[in-house]
Amino acid sequence: MFVDSHCHLSFPELRAQLPDLLAAMRAARVEQAICIATTLEEFPAVLALAEAHEELWATVGVHPDNEGVREPTVDDLVRLAAHPRVVGIGETGLDYYRLHGRSIEHDMGWQRERFRVHLRAARLTGKPLVIHTRSSSADLLAVLRDEGQGTPWQGVLHCFTEDLDTARAGIDMGLHVSFSGILTFKNAESLREVARALPRDRVLIETDSPYLAPVPYRGKTNQPAYVPHVAAELARLWGESLEAVAERTTANTRRLFALPACVPA
Repeated sequence: MFVDSHCHLSFPELRAQLPDLLAAMRAARVEQAICIATTLEEFPAVLALAEAHEELWATVGVHPDNEGVREPTVDDLVRLAAHPRVVGIGETGLDYYRLHGRSIEHDMGWQRERFRVHLRAARLTGKPLVIHTRSSSADLLAVLRDEGQGTPWQGVLHCFTEDLDTARAGIDMGLHVSFSGILTFKNAESLREVARALPRDRVLIETDSPYLAPVPYRGKTNQPAYVPHVAAELARLWGESLEAVAERTTANTRRLFALPACVPA
């Protein structure tokens, strides 16, 4: 069995084919998937998926790269996260990849403040964080340390593409690390080295669908049924069986997000 720890089934290109995607999940032995919110405007659609399908779960948050959307407050996130189908806070974090001439120091403070709002909501709810970082790891770790004040975080650095030092720093603060289909890409040897080095009880797998389909589906629309290909690459890197990696990453994900051990019949 497998769990896709991060997907976007509310996005139009996936939601339109949801029955087929759920059937493909079952055929691939993907028992559960966590549907990630990226704006408060999108959250009702994400929650509706989780309410309608026992194998799907939801998070609540506003992606760091989304501008011109409703800005979350701590109270907003705490209130929405109280729903029993909501298992995490995020997607949140920092993303400095598209600066468009802006200064990180002077023009991106809004992202850091938004991240702090999510961190404070996570503390109040006790629910884990789903953290995005792109071209921003130093600032991201600094904000985590400042808000954490030495207290461990619960959460995951999702779709991880940073270096080993960043992964280890996150793990030292209590976080997990999740690998996507990028792990299977030909040019991702440095990421594979990170995966080899991490403690296996802190590793999750995901699709980040509809993006980043793994080999042999690279370039196509991704879906939760493809997450076993990420597990297969981890099995190769770790010298373990696919079944062992499936059991380990599933247990890690269910423990972090407090998912039930099986899907009700």
